[in-house]
Amino acid sequence: MAYIGGTDAGCFIPTLLNETSDGERHIVLTQNALADTTYLGYLRHLYGDQMQVPTEADSKKAIDDYFAEAWKRRQHDDKFPDEPKQVRPGEDIRMVDGKINVSGQPAVWDINEQFLRTLLEKNPDLRFGYEESFPLKSVYAEAVPLGPITELRAPDAKDSFTVERAAVALDYWRGTTRELLADAEASGSPEVLKTYSHTLVAQANLLAGRDHPAEAEQAYRLASQLWPTNPEAIASLAQLLDRTGRTAEAERVFDDFVARHPDQREDMEAAAVWRRKATGPAATTTLGP
Repeated sequence: MAYIGGTDAGCFIPTLLNETSDGERHIVLTQNALADTTYLGYLRHLYGDQMQVPTEADSKKAIDDYFAEAWKRRQHDDKFPDEPKQVRPGEDIRMVDGKINVSGQPAVWDINEQFLRTLLEKNPDLRFGYEESFPLKSVYAEAVPLGPITELRAPDAKDSFTVERAAVALDYWRGTTRELLADAEASGSPEVLKTYSHTLVAQANLLAGRDHPAEAEQAYRLASQLWPTNPEAIASLAQLLDRTGRTAEAERVFDDFVARHPDQREDMEAAAVWRRKATGPAATTTLGP
């Protein structure tokens, strides 16, 4: 199995263990640099005899495809200003000297997501473990929980991710949360709690994406319990509550968090896509994904 890391801890710790242990050597890479042709060359140097690495032509196609799709969304927003915005907050799409120019973190995420799909397509016989940095939702359809991370393109994923399997994943995180909070060293380390909280949110995203909303809700709440100031846990929980028809509760959860943590207001408002859709285009000027 190849391993795709996302966060600092999720990349560096497996890399360290891979290089210093006496066990089997694994392919270890990061999802965050797949759009960098220099990094692709590095991967070809290390693992070219073990897997097919996207080429420079693949790189150009992924970027061109994203630019074309992004420009269509920008044109939609210009043509239909009263409809929900398709350009995401932080995504700056412009025409400069006759060429499409896109900047912002969402652009990087989308291009990396296309590269990840290309990597999967080029290696149909290779299994992949995945530790999420930013949600890449197009890979959820054939993904299942694998301990604290995710297995991509898992065998029979569409049929095997049952309610029972979702419950097992949630039980894993309940136990892990109890152990972390009972461990004085772990509970006294903000970095440990932040890292596990982020990883828990990632698996909650998978649960939500695979239509297990009850388990996803509990996972988001556990992530918030581990790190109470985690904006992504509460923003995702509020979005899930809104999507499942509990908009008033979503508003309360959102507003209560912002009241308790006013320093997180900017991050929360940037993530409140569900709220902008509910309140209409005028709200986009104040809110801020």
